[in-house]
Amino acid sequence: MITPLEIQNKQFSKKIRGFDENEVDEFLDRLTEDYEALYRENANLKDRIQILEDKLKHFTEMETSLQNALVLAQTTAEEATRNAHQKSEIIIKKAEEEARRIIERANEKITDIEQQYQEAKRQMYIFRTRFKTLLEAQLETVVTICDQIEE
Repeated sequence: MITPLEIQNKQFSKKIRGFDENEVDEFLDRLTEDYEALYRENANLKDRIQILEDKLKHFTEMETSLQNALVLAQTTAEEATRNAHQKSEIIIKKAEEEARRIIERANEKITDIEQQYQEAKRQMYIFRTRFKTLLEAQLETVVTICDQIEE
C-alpha cells in the first residue's frame, strides 16, 4: 500500500507540453491530505478492531470460565445432595438399628421383670402357705395346751 509520504514525495518527469506543474502539485497536496486522513483512519480502525478482538477473546474466555464454573458448581451441588442423601440414609438406618436395640432391651427387661414378678408371686405363695401352716400348727398347739389345761 502506498503511503502518504510516497505520494507527497513523488516527482514526475517533465516533458514538453506536459501538465501545469502548479495544478499537479496542488492536486497531489489535496490527494496527500485526503489519503493521509484515510490512512490514519484506517490505522485507527485496525487498532480499534484489534482492541475489540482482544476484548472479545477476553469475554469469550470469561464465558468459558463461567460455564466451567457453573458446571463445576452444578456437579458439586449434585454431589453434595447425593452425599447428604446417603448420609441421611445412614443416619436413618443407624437410628432404626438403635431403636430396634432399645426395643429389644426393653422387651428383655419386661421379660426379666415378668420373671421376677412371677418368682416373687411364687415366693409369696410359698411364704403364705408356710406361714399359714405354721399358724395352723401353732393354733393347734395352743388348742391342745388349752384342752389339757381344761381337763
